[in-house]
Amino acid sequence: MQTAVLLSLALCSCAAFQRVAAEEVPDFAKTTLSGDWGGRRSEAWQSGWAFDGTVTVDALRNRGGQRNGGGAMTNIDLGVTADLEKLVGWNGATAYVNVLYSGGSQVNASYTGSLMGVSNIEVDVPTARLFQAWIQQNFFNDQFSLLAGIYPIDSEFYVMDSASVLIHPTFGTPGDLALTYVPSEFNHAAPALRAKWLSADRTLYGMAAVVNGVAGDPDYTKSYFFKSSGGQGAFVIGEFGWKPREAGITLKPVEPVRTVPTEELYDYERFKPEGKYAVGLWRYSKPPPGQYAVDADGQPAQGHAQGGYVLAENTLFGLGEQGRDVSAFARYSWSNGLATAIDRTWNVGVRVRGPLASRPDDVLAIGAVYGGLSSGYRSTQAATGNPTAASESVVELTWRAAITRYFALQPVAQWIRHPGGGADTERATLFGVRLQLVL
Repeated sequence: MQTAVLLSLALCSCAAFQRVAAEEVPDFAKTTLSGDWGGRRSEAWQSGWAFDGTVTVDALRNRGGQRNGGGAMTNIDLGVTADLEKLVGWNGATAYVNVLYSGGSQVNASYTGSLMGVSNIEVDVPTARLFQAWIQQNFFNDQFSLLAGIYPIDSEFYVMDSASVLIHPTFGTPGDLALTYVPSEFNHAAPALRAKWLSADRTLYGMAAVVNGVAGDPDYTKSYFFKSSGGQGAFVIGEFGWKPREAGITLKPVEPVRTVPTEELYDYERFKPEGKYAVGLWRYSKPPPGQYAVDADGQPAQGHAQGGYVLAENTLFGLGEQGRDVSAFARYSWSNGLATAIDRTWNVGVRVRGPLASRPDDVLAIGAVYGGLSSGYRSTQAATGNPTAASESVVELTWRAAITRYFALQPVAQWIRHPGGGADTERATLFGVRLQLVL
């Protein structure tokens, strides 16, 4: 059955893919905890509505760093996608609204003290908020699109699919960008305009976004909606990439949103090998409010925070059956370090899908992070009598066990050297588990 699916993906025309994607309905009973709602969820999907939800819980125990201790963090992610062509005849348009509740213990802030964090669902202040609300309009057979609304850049930019199973935050947003002044990412998003282009065979792409300079008002961290003070300028980011393995595949949606997949899309994502090479640049239009870097006279350096990244991921070899393979990823990012403790980040790692033949849906991954401390930050710390190391580094090992299509259990281990950048800080070791439910 799996081989037949792969052969059909390779041989079918693009038009056939589009017809299948339009006609097929996800098997909600098999893929979600709440099921098909007596058939109403399938009816809504066919009429143009898609309702999705995920609950993620991270329970982590820290030893070392600032002090020993642990706790649990929770993120509830609920989304509604509207196919405006089906609903109101608006050709090529999609709308999306997404709300989050994020809360629980602050394991890193309370215990580990890492500059780059320990979990990609930990937040500074527990709150529920509108996270995304945008409309995307597609043109020219989906080769070009414009998106406008409240939009997080980490939904599309600098993404490495083969690193996504790892829970450390920097396998998503690079550390040198994440530490700038409230960028538009989890769990604060800002108004934005994003344009994206795909080549006719979908192997090349280019995208750029202009975003409000600060994703929210730091004085109102518990606001339920986007709130901004004036004079924050703009944040601009662009990325150009090549995905050689996407040639001719139109089954994959072009919108930056995850919904419950159809069986065809699920098989495609489960069996497809990875292949992506990209470069990106970003810049703030206004100088950062607080700077570590100084000029020759010891005054705050003048300039705009800016940086970039290069990344690559590729499937190296298979492990026999389709869908069981080994992929590697790497990303280097940098900034001018005007206002961040980290000014360069390396991410490298390996992902194994189906590490055991008896468990083809499990994922094993190991990744490493190197975060180089900026010279300005090190000088500032030295002036206050706090010696620093040259870097903070992390190694993470995790195994995502797929219990069902909608429930996963994921043991996690992390080792963090020089958490917080302190030269004399004890190494932190974290063990825990991630639980994830698709509602």
